[in-house]
Amino acid sequence: MEQAAERIEQWAEETGKFEAVSWDKMPEIYLYMDQVITYMDKQLKLFERNESTRLLTSSMINNYVKDNVLERPEQKKYSKEHLAMLTVICMLKQVLSIQDISQLLKALTEHTAKTELYDQFRSTQAKVLQEVCGRVKHTAPHGPLALTKLALELSIEANARRTAAERILSELAQQDAPKNNKKKEKAKTQE
Repeated sequence: MEQAAERIEQWAEETGKFEAVSWDKMPEIYLYMDQVITYMDKQLKLFERNESTRLLTSSMINNYVKDNVLERPEQKKYSKEHLAMLTVICMLKQVLSIQDISQLLKALTEHTAKTELYDQFRSTQAKVLQEVCGRVKHTAPHGPLALTKLALELSIEANARRTAAERILSELAQQDAPKNNKKKEKAKTQE
């Protein structure tokens, strides 16, 4: 089990220093689907459960576009905005439904530029990863039982935070439902 603790500690060391690629360091050129997958695989590698897990596939991207979670690419080419939003989507889909992510991104991009939204995401993610990985690194030398207890604590915290996020999004969606219904009714009467 000591090897596992060492691998966990090494992962925590590397992940605690992780920061998503900044907006200005993303590719300036438009990418085709296979290039997007290759690029995103490199960005998301630390967050995969193991080598056989993929956080993003071309089918997923196509579904995000079809479900209006991600903007349609221009002539099958994806921009840095797409890459930034895919990064956010891939991280959030671990805890929220695609419907909730869609609602969240639409609400935020109404009031915030995508560059600003992505920068906020990056800084928050880096801060939280540093804190969590610090706990993991501190616990790893204490052995398997301590790591197992930490896994339980982290799972409980993740569940509580997910529950709170879902409740917030649900309440906000209910609040916005009458407004959206009025817009639909107005559009029908204008036809």
